Amino acid sequence: MLVYLHGLNSSSRSVKAGLLREHLAPFEVLAVDYRPHRPDEAIARLSSFFEDLRPQRPAVIGSSMGGFYGQYLARRFPFSHLFLINPALTPWTFIGERLGETQTTANGEDYVLTADLAERLRPYGIETPCDGTPTTLFLDRGDEVIDYRIAERLYADCGRLLVWDGGDHAFQHMDAAIEILRDHLSSTATAKGHDAE
Repeated sequence: MLVYLHGLNSSSRSVKAGLLREHLAPFEVLAVDYRPHRPDEAIARLSSFFEDLRPQRPAVIGSSMGGFYGQYLARRFPFSHLFLINPALTPWTFIGERLGETQTTANGEDYVLTADLAERLRPYGIETPCDGTPTTLFLDRGDEVIDYRIAERLYADCGRLLVWDGGDHAFQHMDAAIEILRDHLSSTATAKGHDAE
C-alpha cells in the first residue's frame, strides 16, 4: 500500500495522485485530503487517517508540504518507507517570502499566508531526521519554490538522495520515481508473502 500526501494548495485528485494510481496498479494507492495551511487541523486529520490503517505499515510519499507532514508523521506511525518529492522541510522559509492572499487549487478556498502560519508550522519540523526512518528523496535542482539543498543537507547522512538537474517544483521526473516506488511495493509484498508461509 502507498499513501500519497499532497502539497499546500493541492488535493487527493492531483496530477501526481492520478499518475501514481494509474502506473502503480494493481498496488493500492490511497490519497487523503487535508488542509496543509491549517497545521494543527492537518496533523489531527492525518493522524486519524494513519491510526485507522494500523497495523498496516504503508509506504508514504509526500510532495512539497505533504513531505513536511509525512516526515513528522513517520516518527509517530509505522511506515515501511518515506518518499519525499521536492519536500518543504522548512516551510516557514518559503511562506515568509510569499505572504499574502492565495487560493487552493483543489476547491478554490481563499486563505492568507501569514507570518503566524509560518510560526505555527515550526513545532512539526524535524531538525535531525537521521533517526532510522528509511527515506528516499526525489529532488529537482530547478525547483523554483524550495531550495533543494535544504533537503539534500538534512538527509545527507541518512537518506537515499536522487537529484536531477533542471526540473521545477511540480517535479518532472515522476516516471523514474514511479519505478522506484514499484520496486519498493513489490519487495514489501514479497516479504509479506514469505512471512505468511
